[in-house]
Amino acid sequence: MPFINVKTNTKVSNEKAVTIKAALGNAITAIPGKSENWLMVGIEDDYKLYFKGTDEPAAMVEVQIYGNASGNSMQTLTGNITDILLDTLGISADRVYVSYMLTENWGWNGSNF
Repeated sequence: MPFINVKTNTKVSNEKAVTIKAALGNAITAIPGKSENWLMVGIEDDYKLYFKGTDEPAAMVEVQIYGNASGNSMQTLTGNITDILLDTLGISADRVYVSYMLTENWGWNGSNF
């Protein structure tokens, strides 16, 4: 049950959004037991986002995961995410934050796991 939300101050075309969504679907497999089958992706473009005092291209990526994940798997996922944003949107890795939230409480289909 992962959710990845990308907030960026750049414009994301529908084509690029689909590319990002597919790439994140592959990238989430860095977390054992996670796959695109349960992945939800949000993309908020043209977001008013400032980093280091400027509005140069940047992104804040929030990754929420049901259960646990190792530090190594999250490190790999962070690298994958920054590569995806560089390749699709031209956002430099040093202009991307990635945060993680692990939870044991997750609801779906009217009840909780």
